[in-house]
Amino acid sequence: MTNSRGLSRKVILMTVLMVFGLALFSGCATMTGETAGENIDDSTIHSKVSAIVLKDSDAQYFKLDYTVTKGDVVLTGFVNSRQTEDRLVAKIREIRGVKSVKSLLKVEEKK
Repeated sequence: MTNSRGLSRKVILMTVLMVFGLALFSGCATMTGETAGENIDDSTIHSKVSAIVLKDSDAQYFKLDYTVTKGDVVLTGFVNSRQTEDRLVAKIREIRGVKSVKSLLKVEEKK
């Protein structure tokens, strides 16, 4: 009878630990306010924006920064013309998952 009591205690202890463990892991996603899918999507969008900037012959030599938050892209920095800015914004809008593109780019002539 002593063995069955010890076994019951072990089963109860393991059950309690599993419940706490599941609660801990499910709470991690809610603490940051974003799910793993949202995080991956933003990083994927960021990578694709980087590729667009690097492939653009006019933009690759200028200092451009871009942030992606929940599918919203914000561009900051400098470009050589409004045509370059318009072209970049248009290409970025075509990326799957992009909700909006806000351009804070300034035109600076190459010297």
